[in-house]
Amino acid sequence: MMKSDIKEIWASIEQSNEIGLLKRLYSDDSDLYIYAVFQNPERHCGIALSFDKSIHIDVSSFSNLRDLQVTLTNDNSFINNNLLIIKLLYSQSRDVFSVMCENMIQSVLSLSSEEQVVRTIINQLEKWQALFEKMKGEGLTPSEQQGLYGELHFLQKIIAKEDAVDAVDTLNTWVGTDREVRDFQYNDWAVEVKTTAGNNHQKVSISSERQLDETLLESLFLFHLSVEAAKKNGESLNAKVNAIKEILQENVPALNLFYSKLLEVGYFEKHAYLYESKCYQVRDENFYKIGGNFPRIKEKEIRNGVGDVKYSIILSQCYEYLVAENSVFDKISNL
Repeated sequence: MMKSDIKEIWASIEQSNEIGLLKRLYSDDSDLYIYAVFQNPERHCGIALSFDKSIHIDVSSFSNLRDLQVTLTNDNSFINNNLLIIKLLYSQSRDVFSVMCENMIQSVLSLSSEEQVVRTIINQLEKWQALFEKMKGEGLTPSEQQGLYGELHFLQKIIAKEDAVDAVDTLNTWVGTDREVRDFQYNDWAVEVKTTAGNNHQKVSISSERQLDETLLESLFLFHLSVEAAKKNGESLNAKVNAIKEILQENVPALNLFYSKLLEVGYFEKHAYLYESKCYQVRDENFYKIGGNFPRIKEKEIRNGVGDVKYSIILSQCYEYLVAENSVFDKISNL
């Protein structure tokens, strides 16, 4: 039966008090040999993957990680297999590491070949390097906090509109965490979220010529959230995060995916105290259907040699493109 919490497996192994690198199969419902590992007495936790020696990988690029240790060794359990071991060296980061491990495992369980699994895990490791570097920083900037609040505000709406049981599919539409062009996208639709505050609350910044280019989409919407930001007056970023956690609490895969998405955007629990005092009150929120003569720059309009296109839109000039929220969710429902 699938274990839903890798931390429970680590705790179980640790309690055995055996010395050395110990491993337990994460799931007996899968053909993959994915293990939770724990090394005593150092108390290093991690995961491991057993795979055929014919699959060649190079882990040398991960040799200088400060927080993680990535090694490739013979698998004593299977003579023709190698064992890829990923261990966390510092226990204070275990909560973050456990979310990463759960997300990595869930991302490969449905894959059909060992080679696909190995390549996916290596790609995930490269992402982890950047995440651990972010965790050492000083938290999200004020503009990043505001932008994340807006994306979470929209995410909360879409989860509420969809069946909470299918929240994993809904969360997978939140692609801005992977630095995609737009914040939310699925098949033939996309939604770009812009959050503004202060005197220029009707002016939004567009970061590229593709962001509001609907050429390859059936429907592209701009969701504009106007907020007032103040200390201790309104809803904090932490409160918004907790509200979504509450909705997802009975859906463990969705909750783990949500945690992973938060990490990808640089929201770490260790920095939560930095976001507690700043709060947001919703001033206005509107949806715009991108099309026709909506004021934007499209990729095909850019002359050769022009790059790094950034521009602003004054939304007070875009009233004719306003659409009702229900019509937007009618389009993007049934993920």
